[in-house]
Amino acid sequence: MQRLKKPGNRQKGVTLLELLIVVAIVALLTSIAYPSYMRFVINSKRTAATSALLQIADRQQQFFMDNKTYAADLVALGFGASPYIVADDGSPAAATDDDRVYSVTLSNVSTTTYTATAAPLLSQLSHDTECGSLTLTQAGVRGSSGGGDCW
Repeated sequence: MQRLKKPGNRQKGVTLLELLIVVAIVALLTSIAYPSYMRFVINSKRTAATSALLQIADRQQQFFMDNKTYAADLVALGFGASPYIVADDGSPAAATDDDRVYSVTLSNVSTTTYTATAAPLLSQLSHDTECGSLTLTQAGVRGSSGGGDCW
């Protein structure tokens, strides 16, 4: 005697087609989200450089008020080294650290002028091609070697 199958006794599980549909949806979402995430990471690291440049500008203005000239190097402004290396979280870093993202230097320094430059390092150098190096002058002129709107 054969047993009759009840309608509620279907085998439960996921078919290959259902699995492929889910994988395709996840791949689509990832392809949309990953570039946005990378732009966010690049911009947050760039913010560490702009913050360092603005801090240098503040210290240069105070140095100018006290000495009637701009400081020729970053050590005179109270930074630990010249060039000043910035980590990805905005803190000072050693020149050999893996999380260093920008090297900040002073150039064109005279009694009444200076240019502070933040040059990208390591992965920031290869990923942030839109902006490149960021600059700030004593007059507050902001620039970038890539020409994009980076500030």
